[in-house]
Amino acid sequence: MNPRLAAVAALALAACSRDDSAERRARLGPNPSLAQMMQVADAQAGARRFGQCAACHSIAAGGADRNGPNLHGVYGAPIAQNRPRFGYTDALQAQRGVWDDRRLDAWLADPRGDVPGTTMSFAGIHDPLARADLIAYLKTQR
Repeated sequence: MNPRLAAVAALALAACSRDDSAERRARLGPNPSLAQMMQVADAQAGARRFGQCAACHSIAAGGADRNGPNLHGVYGAPIAQNRPRFGYTDALQAQRGVWDDRRLDAWLADPRGDVPGTTMSFAGIHDPLARADLIAYLKTQR
């Protein structure tokens, strides 16, 4: 490979994977709202974070359900109705509304606290910027 092209490719890859969360936090200031977090959310960072979700969830269009439902198209979908054949818990089926920024943020922070009775065994994501990044990624998967 051409050394110049290799250097450009290396820089591009580094830019895609660099963690600029500290810079984004600094721009937000103290106690930012969810709306402010979403303004600086990074869907690429969310895609990397989705790796931990992929243990139980697929995201590909037409992908299979796993221990959890396929999450393609979940953003904006009615809660517990995105995958009609998936066995959602009664607790989740009792929820009203759609998966929007606010609902996803609460769910991703603490699934069992948000919907007592859910069987999702994930402890949650405590970092609000990481949740915003993941939500930004889910928005791209429609």
